[in-house]
Amino acid sequence: MGLIAEVTDRCQGCGACLLTCPEHAIRPHGDPLLVLADRCTGCLECVEICPVDAIDVVDSAEARQGER
Repeated sequence: MGLIAEVTDRCQGCGACLLTCPEHAIRPHGDPLLVLADRCTGCLECVEICPVDAIDVVDSAEARQGER
């Protein structure tokens, strides 16, 4: 268990998180962007880079449960 990123509807689609994610866990799939929970390591670099604070931190178990 750990923490992972989740893009919210506050996302404006600037792509800063896409470029900064070292695991390429954020994908331009839909609105908001999609975070692949199985790839996100919880480094949260995307949270730091987001200019509009559109990325929340959630428990990885909750995020994976929501993917089903």
